Amino acid sequence: MSNAFFYDLLSSIAERGRSVLKIKPWPKDGENRAESLVETCRALVAGRGEASGVALAAEILRRYRALDPSDHAAFFRALADEFGPDRERVMTAIANFGADADEAAASDIHYASEPRRHDLFRRLNRAPGGTAAVVEMRADLLALMNQNPSLAIVDRDFLHLFGSWFNRGFLVLRRIDWSSPAALLEKIIRYEAVHEIGDWDELRRRIDPADRRCYAFFHPRLVDEPLIFVEVALTLTPPAAIAPLLAEKRAHLSPSKARAAAFYSISNCQQGLAGVNFGNFLIKQVVEEIRRELPAIETFITLSPVPGFRAWLETTEDPSIAPLKNAALSLAAEDDWRTAPGVAERLRAALEPLAAHYFLKARRPDGRVIDPVARFHLGNGASLERIDWQGDLSPKGLAESYGIMVNYLYDLDEIERNHEAFVNRGQIAASSAVKKLLPAAPSRLRAALPGALTSSA
Repeated sequence: MSNAFFYDLLSSIAERGRSVLKIKPWPKDGENRAESLVETCRALVAGRGEASGVALAAEILRRYRALDPSDHAAFFRALADEFGPDRERVMTAIANFGADADEAAASDIHYASEPRRHDLFRRLNRAPGGTAAVVEMRADLLALMNQNPSLAIVDRDFLHLFGSWFNRGFLVLRRIDWSSPAALLEKIIRYEAVHEIGDWDELRRRIDPADRRCYAFFHPRLVDEPLIFVEVALTLTPPAAIAPLLAEKRAHLSPSKARAAAFYSISNCQQGLAGVNFGNFLIKQVVEEIRRELPAIETFITLSPVPGFRAWLETTEDPSIAPLKNAALSLAAEDDWRTAPGVAERLRAALEPLAAHYFLKARRPDGRVIDPVARFHLGNGASLERIDWQGDLSPKGLAESYGIMVNYLYDLDEIERNHEAFVNRGQIAASSAVKKLLPAAPSRLRAALPGALTSSA
């Protein structure tokens, strides 16, 4: 069944349902539209008719889109307060389990404890365009979370359902190239989150040449709306800097001569799907696609930003790296550190060990690796292969990491072992070259950086 046919079918059902449905008029401007919307949600959950339910769901989504953003918090608070589990039903199921303790009674507890929000979101999903609308609804919720932590219970329900609705079995991998629809290409420009695409010419340089690839995951209910995409450069060796990959007048490489596939940009496209992990499936499937097309490719590696490094370095109070930190910050404060004789080399000697410490030793209060990109790739089973000095000298790269980038290696024989070690024991797979960069004892640091350490003491 095509997406267009399915959408038309839902629209037809909604129109038939609307003819038998009696919906209270939308309140005038200035009245409590959020409460009216909640009342309509109550009616949807209580109803049983198929056509009327689709029509009511479509009306709720239409009215939600018309809701003033200032009313979003009140709407989600009502979902949190009123659309949880039926307490009486839960207590009855628990009592029955206490009396019988059989599997059927345990199953009754499971179903009784499901929040009514689940049923509401499922019914909204049945409306024409419902999947996209519910995803957008969660994006609105996420924007409110910092100021309204009590809404986390609603977000948990969205994530629970999205884990099923967007599981790998429903996702379709498509290659994006210059022949793809213009509307889709425009979205690639808009959604690119790692290395900004300035115009259509730059987009073409990234997806049209024979040594470039772009792949995206799509969902059947979100037509031509990518969920996540990855840009790939086919190269002779693993790249150490982003500028040569994106250069306007670079030398092109015949794919048959490539020996490395470098993932240099991975962008999530739907804010409402934050926290739903597509990336691990995307990378692994793209690896298989490239191996099938180009069996001579031997190395699958990323060229990744380090978005949390500079902020961490400027705020950490770790005494074990204090002398080196002070030296690095002092050198980095010089306006011309990239061109002043000897300064860049001294800063590199300070920052590379600090970066190794950041990845291999530093942790958040909850014990997790600090850098979000590192958590993603290490969690997928990659290993930290190399720290790239001056890998990204763009304003963004300098602001986030003093220009440092890293390579994460996807060794197909080690991915599962690395993944298990990371998620179960917190162990980070890293090359010997990275491990050797870890800061030594303070006395050895003074010997290595006498000028910097003395001046910052």
